[in-house]
Amino acid sequence: MRSLDSAFLRGSYPPLVTPFSDEGAVDYDAYARLVDQQIAAGTHGIVVNGTTSEPSTLTVEERNRLVDVGLEAAAGRVPVVAATGSQSFAESAALTEHATKVGADALLIVTPYYIRPPQRGLVAYYAELAKRTDKPWMIYHIPGRTAVSVTLEALQEIAGASEDFVGIKHAVIDLALVSEMLRTFGEEFRIFVGLEELSFPMLCIGSAGMMNAVGNVWPSAVAELYEATAAGEMARGRALHFKLWELNKAVFFDTNPIAIKYMMRRLDLLPRNTHRLPMVPAAPELEPRLDAVLQRAGLLREIAAQ
Repeated sequence: MRSLDSAFLRGSYPPLVTPFSDEGAVDYDAYARLVDQQIAAGTHGIVVNGTTSEPSTLTVEERNRLVDVGLEAAAGRVPVVAATGSQSFAESAALTEHATKVGADALLIVTPYYIRPPQRGLVAYYAELAKRTDKPWMIYHIPGRTAVSVTLEALQEIAGASEDFVGIKHAVIDLALVSEMLRTFGEEFRIFVGLEELSFPMLCIGSAGMMNAVGNVWPSAVAELYEATAAGEMARGRALHFKLWELNKAVFFDTNPIAIKYMMRRLDLLPRNTHRLPMVPAAPELEPRLDAVLQRAGLLREIAAQ
């Protein structure tokens, strides 16, 4: 495994939403503003084209352009991680090559979804993709969406095939595997939390940070949770865990990012609450539930007072 700077790929790296116009086009100007908002709030890095970005509804060209815009907007102030995975090897290769060429700081490559390959297929898939980049890269492990899990044994084979393989975004309730990965690969292995409710427990075990959708809504609190835990201030970390708890649960009141985009629009963080089919905005009956969560978190009051 390649050596990384001790502060690199650590902290809160929210997967940014993709703003759309009323006509359904990607609003790249609004996306650039989201990057600025995140940096101003103390976020440690950003993820472009993660699940919360609705990447399956985007073309390869749009995903590549979002990487370009994310890098231009960040301007070196924080690292930019480009999510370059797809169910198609050809698409993943094209996305990986583009992100590498334009200077993404690291890559996040989801396990190929729908296909349900065997473990030896996953090993071969990642070994081939790794030949197309010299950037540090991580696996995105989200079996609830991809219908495939990756085993510790497969991860060991992948690590043997690519020294640039440096970590994983782990979005599954399996804390035992987190411990096994850290025991096997060491504390330098970057494990990012992918399920909001596991943020504090996984950080306590030794995870490197979070790639949480809720960071779109309250980036400063998510960043503070990481910083408190990394500093060993467990009482403050635990308090932040419960401060964020209801908001973390609200992310999944409907398919992500439906709730996230509604709350962001409610807080004037997004100009519009728009999606691309088959994703749709929050149903009317969900809106007051989300408003109540924001009110109890104190976020709506903060906006009203501005």
